Amino acid sequence: MSGALAVFDLDGTITRSDTLGPFLWGYLRRHPWRVLRVVPALPAPFRYLINRDRGALKGTAIRTILGGLPRPALEQWADEFVRTLIPHALFAEALAAIEQHRARGDRLMMMSASTDLYVPRIAQALGFDEVICSRVRWREDGRLDGRLSGLNCQGEEKRRCLAEVLARDAPDRIYAYGNSDSDLAHMALAHQAYLINGPARLIRVPSPQLQALRWQRHAVTSRS
Repeated sequence: MSGALAVFDLDGTITRSDTLGPFLWGYLRRHPWRVLRVVPALPAPFRYLINRDRGALKGTAIRTILGGLPRPALEQWADEFVRTLIPHALFAEALAAIEQHRARGDRLMMMSASTDLYVPRIAQALGFDEVICSRVRWREDGRLDGRLSGLNCQGEEKRRCLAEVLARDAPDRIYAYGNSDSDLAHMALAHQAYLINGPARLIRVPSPQLQALRWQRHAVTSRS
């Protein structure tokens, strides 16, 4: 594949904040009787302080709140969640950057540590060509297990996934957008990378390859 590839992180890069928390707690607010399921999982944050396994913590949270739900119920909630998210929670500058790359004919790829319960829907709504994200496990009866079925798509795992895409497609130029220190690993593979609202300490050595951008935290409406 020739041409350019533009890679966008999701949380804090396209959206103005995290998406998994609102996805989980939004469902819990609509189904408050499931709050009783949270009590047995309360030790999970303390385990994370010891093992630093974000994937395990994420899987525990998803399994606790959503575990056992049938796929149609989760698809319905994901559709509702994305419809609410798109108009109210995106950076205007992110949408402008996406449109700029699309207008140039660049291929758009979303990469996120958030899960395939809803990330592919966001990518589709925004017109992305490809999406790579963390994936959840399902039970044989078609209900959600909730634990991750593979590695958490963050840091070195995100870099590995992007390296596979680059080896497969060999784009002429790679652009990458991210917002945190965990994004720097895969952004290092890009010809031009943009750190969105990240702390200055993340750019230790000024580089033409890595540019810091400040995007305003105001809500926008999506493209029609």
